[in-house]
Amino acid sequence: MGRTADAVAEGVAIATAAVRLTVKNQILVGTIAQGGAFEIDHYMDEARVALRAMADESEQAAEHLTALRKRARGRHSDPHGTHDYRDRDVRNLRRRAKQSLGVATHLREMTDDPEALRALVEEARAAAWTDVRSNLDRRLRVEGMRADQDPEYEQMREARMQALKLVDLQALSSEQRARRKREKAAEKVAEKDGSRAERDGKRALWTRRA
Repeated sequence: MGRTADAVAEGVAIATAAVRLTVKNQILVGTIAQGGAFEIDHYMDEARVALRAMADESEQAAEHLTALRKRARGRHSDPHGTHDYRDRDVRNLRRRAKQSLGVATHLREMTDDPEALRALVEEARAAAWTDVRSNLDRRLRVEGMRADQDPEYEQMREARMQALKLVDLQALSSEQRARRKREKAAEKVAEKDGSRAERDGKRALWTRRA
């Protein structure tokens, strides 16, 4: 890809990361804090709104850069600051405006792509579950804490129940199956190593007797 295409791809990646974070936080608030159910269609709408807002920002940036380019054209004196552009900056400003428009165009295309929206929401959902799981793991490491001694017990108990709504049980089942396969493979390796060691031991014994 060329310089402009690379910059557009990077800009889209940054924008979608920001949208993903926004949706993740909305999922946490909606399912944990407010006790709601995870409905992907609802959060796809939220992602669409966030993408449009990011596209608007990119278009506004392009308009601002275009205004700066027009102001810089024909000015050849020394600049007085970082953003005091001159005629030699016109080409760069045009390229940056084009990049911002490219980002805006791509983001708007995503708002009309159900698969892209669904994938973004699923990534945000996975990130939300990771946050919840990490929080619960930290809480579970507290030693000697009885329920009646923990002022946050009821809140965390509710969070644990609500967190189940974010769990992909099929993924957890797949993870367990993969772990069992790894354990069986390790057992087979250990058995082979043990058999090999036994054979080597017998061979060494016969060698000493000979």
